[in-house]
Amino acid sequence: MKILHTSDWHLGHQLHGYQRDDEHQQFLDWLADTLEREQVDALLVAGDIFDSANPPASAWRMLYRFLARLAKSLPDLNVVMTGGNHDSPSKLDAPHELLKAFDLHLVGGISRDEQGQLEMDRLLVPLTNRSGATAAWVLAVPFLRSSDLRTEDLGEDDDRLIKGVEILYQQVTDAARALRQPGQALIGMGHVYMASGQLSEMSERRVLGGNQHALPASIFPDDLCYAALGHLHLAQRVAKKEHIRYCGSPLPLSMSERHYKHQVVLLELDGESLSGITPIPVPRVVDMLRVPAEPQPLDVVLKELNALVTADGPRETQPYLEVPVLLEKPQAMLREKVLQALEGKAVRLAKITTHYRQQQDAPSLAHQRLSEVSPQQVFALSWQQKYDGQPPHAMCEAFEQLLTRIDDEADQ
Repeated sequence: MKILHTSDWHLGHQLHGYQRDDEHQQFLDWLADTLEREQVDALLVAGDIFDSANPPASAWRMLYRFLARLAKSLPDLNVVMTGGNHDSPSKLDAPHELLKAFDLHLVGGISRDEQGQLEMDRLLVPLTNRSGATAAWVLAVPFLRSSDLRTEDLGEDDDRLIKGVEILYQQVTDAARALRQPGQALIGMGHVYMASGQLSEMSERRVLGGNQHALPASIFPDDLCYAALGHLHLAQRVAKKEHIRYCGSPLPLSMSERHYKHQVVLLELDGESLSGITPIPVPRVVDMLRVPAEPQPLDVVLKELNALVTADGPRETQPYLEVPVLLEKPQAMLREKVLQALEGKAVRLAKITTHYRQQQDAPSLAHQRLSEVSPQQVFALSWQQKYDGQPPHAMCEAFEQLLTRIDDEADQ
């Protein structure tokens, strides 16, 4: 049995104001071609299908057009898609019953019955092989918000977020074990931040309580043959385990991801065991440039931009450009000067990154753009300036909890 693992499509994403519908459509066309060529039996999409909780109509059209193509070309394909922290659980769950009739399982969020018990029939999805027999069970767990967890009975020494997630995964795993028959594989899914995972510089939001709440690999027990993860945009293994993986996003979602090798992961099952893992590179249709490669004084930057050679092409295929500039002080008309140097060149100016020569013994974020600093940096600097020294661990943890609550409210 062949299974394709992908995640973090972020349909509807804009890069510094530029629409990316054409890039996403070309990815979905390539993905459909790949599924058909490889004769894949199941497609897993581990969260962040959309870039926002209220995606544009064009993003929904792309998704439904993609699913309609698969329903015609691969009528026996199992499709399991789960919500991520960027997605709206209620919007993803709205068409669930309709899609389920076509063997398309879209799980936006968890649900519980009147007794507070998990409704497992939505979280446990059987995968059928070409003969129609159940060959595997997928633990289709979407992104978990703190309100999804049950932590009332935990001890004072327990990390309530980590323990709450561990308990929920344990309950789903136990239910899957009760359903599986000999020879059937168990496959986990999650949109999570795992311990030892490598975040990109700007793209991924915190999930749950920040990096100090990174989940241990032990939430996926040894009898799961594979764990298909989403959230981190850089493809990577977790805790050096071959079978617990982020496939990464198919497109770079910030300029800092321009060197990522984007991919999907093809799995092959032999009974209940994993017999093969093959990363498949996703072709990049729009390049990302950084000119100059490192911050330089403005006169050097303008000289390099004037010398930049580009190939003509439609606007939607032109490279994105980041321009890092080293300044002594804020520069009037900076953007206008950069645009003038780029006049007539087939590039799209995505961002101008300004860097200032730092005075010794004077930590400051005064000349950095808001998009270039994290809330944690602002908090730490404010604390240092007012109280002298780094904020204590308890204060950092309380600040992370506030940020998490804000993120949760924004996603609802």
